[in-house]
Amino acid sequence: MSGTRFARFTGRTALVTGGGSGIGRAVALAFAAEGARVVVAGRGRTALDETVALAAAAGGEALALVADVTRAGDVDALVRETVARFGSLDVAVNNAGIFRGAGPVADVPEEDWQTLLDVNVTGVFLALRAEIRQMRSQPGGGTIVNVSSNLGPHKQARGLTAYGASKAAVSALTRGAALDHIADGVRINAVSPGPSDTAMSLRPGESPADRAARMKELSPLGRVSSTEEVAQAVLYLASDAAASVVGTDLVIDGGAVL
Repeated sequence: MSGTRFARFTGRTALVTGGGSGIGRAVALAFAAEGARVVVAGRGRTALDETVALAAAAGGEALALVADVTRAGDVDALVRETVARFGSLDVAVNNAGIFRGAGPVADVPEEDWQTLLDVNVTGVFLALRAEIRQMRSQPGGGTIVNVSSNLGPHKQARGLTAYGASKAAVSALTRGAALDHIADGVRINAVSPGPSDTAMSLRPGESPADRAARMKELSPLGRVSSTEEVAQAVLYLASDAAASVVGTDLVIDGGAVL
C-alpha cells in the first residue's frame, strides 16, 4: 500500500471477529495497511461492509463475512470460507464481545449473565477451536490474539463483576490454549485494553466529553487509549517480532485505576 511504513503481514491472511466497529475495525485496517488480506466477521453486514470499504480506499484487501460467534457452525464455516478465499489462515484476532450485566452481582439478571458467557466466553472458545484446527494443519502454523480486558483479569470495579468475570475467562482460555498448542505451531496471546475510544467504554448517559473528564481522574495517562493504539499492540503480538511471546496478556490501559 502506498505510504505504508511497514509491511509485516504481506502475503498473510488475518481474520478479525467483531470487525465492524471500534477496536475490531481499527485492527482490521491496521492489518490491511501492513499488507495482509483481511477477513472481517460479525453479525451486521452494513458495518462490516463499511470496514471493507475503508480498507479498499486505503489500498488494502478485505472481505466481509457475516457470522455469529456463539454458533459453532457459523464459526467453522467462517474459517473454511477464509481459507477457501485466501488459501490459509495465518492470523486470527478474536475481538467480538459485548457489555451486559452492570450492577451488583445480586442484581444481575440471569439473561444478561448468560449472554455475556455466550458471546464473550463461548464465542472465544469456539473461534479458538476452529482457528487452531486450521492453523495446526497448515505449513507454518499461525498466531492468535484474543481481546480480553483490564477489567476482570487484572483489576476490579464495583458493579462490573459479571463483565469482568467473562473477560477473566478469556484471559484464562488464552493462557491454557497457548500452552496446549504452541507445540502445534500455533502461538496464542491476548491484549487487555482498558477504557478506549469506543462506545462500549461510555457509561450509561455519559458523553465522550464526560468520559474524557473522568479519565483525567482515573488514568495516569489522562485519557482513554485510541483504538489505533490497541491495534498496534495486537499487530505486535501477531508479528514475527513477538515470536517468543507465548500466553501473555498485554494490558493497554494507561495505568488506569477503576
